[in-house]
Amino acid sequence: MKNLNEICDSVLRDVNDSLAMAVVDLSSGLLLSVSHNVPYFTQSYLDAVAAAAVDMFRGKTVTTVEKLLSSQRGKEVVNSIKEVQMSTEATFHFMSIVPDKPNALAVLITTKRANLGMGWAALRGVLPQIKNHCP
Repeated sequence: MKNLNEICDSVLRDVNDSLAMAVVDLSSGLLLSVSHNVPYFTQSYLDAVAAAAVDMFRGKTVTTVEKLLSSQRGKEVVNSIKEVQMSTEATFHFMSIVPDKPNALAVLITTKRANLGMGWAALRGVLPQIKNHCP
């Protein structure tokens, strides 16, 4: 069985035009694993990206909206964001909560030459393996 680092390495190696693959602990903001082929992805850069991902999925504005939804619906809404796909000028970012692990986030970053469907297929396809290695 592969460990988390080997899983991230294999995704990076197997997905055309991939730049990075990571798993983030959304409760602490720590990177559980990361593999990349970009020289300027320093540890401080990676930590900042992990913190941004935490904010997008569990940040103050998200929890504020979840509280409003909870009061409107009459039942608690928490951890409502499950997947996000975004793009920058040169990259696609695919982000998904690991099934049954609400505080584990898998992130795949590719160039814009990558196929969106293939990016999602690759990320979703590896989630069961990641699940076995997350707290």
